This record gives sequence, C-alpha cells and structure tokens, in this order.
Amino acid sequence: MKSTHGTQLRHLIELLDGAVGDAYETAGLNYRPRYTPVMRSLMAKEPATIGFIAEAAGITQPAATQTIALMVKDGIVSVQASPTDARQKMIRLTQHGRDLVPQLKMCWQATALASASLEAALPYSLTDVLDSAIRALAAKPFGERIREARSQLENDSTNTDKGTQK
Repeated sequence: MKSTHGTQLRHLIELLDGAVGDAYETAGLNYRPRYTPVMRSLMAKEPATIGFIAEAAGITQPAATQTIALMVKDGIVSVQASPTDARQKMIRLTQHGRDLVPQLKMCWQATALASASLEAALPYSLTDVLDSAIRALAAKPFGERIREARSQLENDSTNTDKGTQK
C-alpha cells in the first residue's frame, strides 16, 4: 500500500526530530527540537510577543503558545504582561535559556552539517521541494484542492449515474 503525503511527512518529521532530540540528550540538554524556532526568534529580538514569535518562527499562534508553555515549564523562558498592554504577554529568555545558547549553537551547527549530508544523498533538493510545496499551498490551500476534487468526484458520479439510467 502506498503511503499518503501526510503519512510520509509525519514519518520524515519523526525521523528528523527523533535524531535531533537524541543529539540534544547526548549533549546533556533538556531541550526539545520544537523549541528551536521560538529560541531563534528570541535570540533575534527580546522581549517578544507571542504574535511576533509565531510570525518570525513561521508557526501558528496556538503552536507558539503551546511551545512557550513547555519552555516555561523547562525554565527556558519567562512570560510577563506587557507594561503597555496587560492583554499582551512578553516572552524573555531566562538565565537558564541564555546559558543554553552556546551549546545549542554547537548542536545547530552539527544539525546543519547533517542536513547538508542528507541533501547531498538525495537526487534533488529536499529544501527546494518543500519550499515549492509550501508556495503552491500558499497560492491554493490544500482544503480548496480537496473541495475541488470532491466536487469533481460528485460531478463524475452524477454523470455516471445519468449514463446508466435510460
């Protein structure tokens, strides 16, 4: 049975994130791969709102909120109300988070080298394929594609039914 794109992508993520998670553990870090986009955003601008982090990291606000909650539990970031708008939360690295940065940079360099090795072993660039897929889905979301396909199937079914009824 042939796997669907969703199944293949989930498996690829499991393979990649599992290995990266193992590398963090081997380095003695209590750190999850999903923290990296948030961490990089905070390294670029701190303090930052959840909205800024989500946009900078290329993730949804709910995903950013969930990840930040886990990072708070692990003592990597802190959350405080904005001094100008109590409805907004400002996210900062804790001292523990700052102390992780040198070790994380080393892990990220190793991960980048491993990614380059993976790219070299492929017949075409995985990065380019993923970028192309993301652009295609931005131009026409998958939900729209599903609705169109369903409509086509319904039209085909209706035309087939009409053809058999004489």
